[in-house]
Amino acid sequence: MSEKEEKNAPVAESAVDSKRGISSVLPKQNAFQRLVHRRNDLNELGKGMLEQSLQYDRAQLEADAVKVRWKLDLIVLPMMMCTYMLSFLDKQTLNYSNAYGLQADTHMTGDNYSWVASALYFGWLCGAWPWNLLLQRIAVGKLVGGMLFVWGIVCMLQATVFNFGGFFAIRFFLGMLEGCISPAWVILTSMLWTRREQTMRSSVWLCTNGVSNILGALLAYGSGVAEGLSIAQWKLIFLIVGALTLLWGFVIVLYLPDGPHNAKMLNEYERVVAVWRISNNQIGLKDSTIKPYQIKEALLDGKCYLLWANAIAIGILNGAVTNFMSAIIKGFNFDALRASLMQAPGGAFEIVGCLILGWISQRPNMVGVAIVLGCLPGIAGLVGILTIPIENRYALVAMCWLQNVVGSPIVLSWTVPGLNVAGHTKRTTVMGIYFVCYVVGNIIGPHLFLSWEVPRYPTAIKGLLGTYCAVALIQGLYTLWCWYDNKQRDKMGMHAEAVEEELLEGFDDLTDKENKHFRFKL
Repeated sequence: MSEKEEKNAPVAESAVDSKRGISSVLPKQNAFQRLVHRRNDLNELGKGMLEQSLQYDRAQLEADAVKVRWKLDLIVLPMMMCTYMLSFLDKQTLNYSNAYGLQADTHMTGDNYSWVASALYFGWLCGAWPWNLLLQRIAVGKLVGGMLFVWGIVCMLQATVFNFGGFFAIRFFLGMLEGCISPAWVILTSMLWTRREQTMRSSVWLCTNGVSNILGALLAYGSGVAEGLSIAQWKLIFLIVGALTLLWGFVIVLYLPDGPHNAKMLNEYERVVAVWRISNNQIGLKDSTIKPYQIKEALLDGKCYLLWANAIAIGILNGAVTNFMSAIIKGFNFDALRASLMQAPGGAFEIVGCLILGWISQRPNMVGVAIVLGCLPGIAGLVGILTIPIENRYALVAMCWLQNVVGSPIVLSWTVPGLNVAGHTKRTTVMGIYFVCYVVGNIIGPHLFLSWEVPRYPTAIKGLLGTYCAVALIQGLYTLWCWYDNKQRDKMGMHAEAVEEELLEGFDDLTDKENKHFRFKL
């Protein structure tokens, strides 16, 4: 072949593309098309890094793995925490603004507020499945960073609306944009930490919801006492939170890694160690190839339906607690300022609950138990709201604080698909449907509260009690099923601890059913 012919010959986009027979001649694409269609297959890269790590002394790898874990915990985890805190604060802005005349200024009547509260979840519902597909193909850090810019702007736009329709539309788009963050963090956590470590790290980044509750309550209180403003107090809350989100986007775009392979805080050797650390997860890093048989397997896997049922239940709990806590506390004869301030201790309850139950979940075979234990404070609080005399309003508020502990079983439930579903197309399918179900539950939750039942809302409280019990029952059944499957694999003589060849097998994109060395986390 002449030099000219060689120069003009089509070149495969990557070695992975050549092996899979993908056409090497690519049509001309614009920037967005290149972003969407770019291949983000990290399994081949991860497999090569794992093979490289096996050349080193195991004792040295184990010692260096501790240093790598500390770097990830002290640098990446705080970035995830701050991002998730801002994401939740964006969602909570409606709850805090409601105490300062938002409904009157925007001419909301009847159940308009409930529908505005649900609008965010209608948007999330529309975005849940597409986001999961994009996350399989696009770098996690860059996608989340870009979305931070957009949803910060949309959050600030809430200060410009003046009627129910405008507010519904803005909240819809806010929910659609923010729908990427939860599945993105589940995926990134599974790429950077071991299966034993994931539940605690997930609990840590979600416990920032509690920090958000505290900061949001203080922000709402500060906005309430501010005088001489040229804009309504409720608008100030949206502008401050939106601006903070927008600025934080620069940090995420510049510094958040997309996985262990490009973590800027690690040197080249430490990245190899980071891949070796998570190789025993038996799920690899990422494979963007859509495999129809894995979609079919997900739809025929009975355990997946238990996960999806649980997603609806915890969604109902989250939707109720997130959107109506301010209204419930205000109904106990507190003014708007005091109602805002009284929500702050609930954030502390969530932080403590997430950290304690996250620690428990790290113990052997305790993930399911931790989820069930996380339901008990909420059940106790709901019983208290129904039975404590209305005169004891501070005791009633304390019962409301207990509802914030629900954040722990929520995030632990989110981690289960990342822990127990292998095969990237299968996991994308399961997580996509999972978050669709979760959002459906969030839409249902606020509508359990009937405006004429203030302040105890007995219909809603009884419905939430039944939902907590359903979460505990479904999780118990799921854990029992996983235990049975593990025992069956043990009887077949398959190793639970992978040897070198089996570690490499984890990067072959096998599902949890195909890989008999895979063990379900209980």
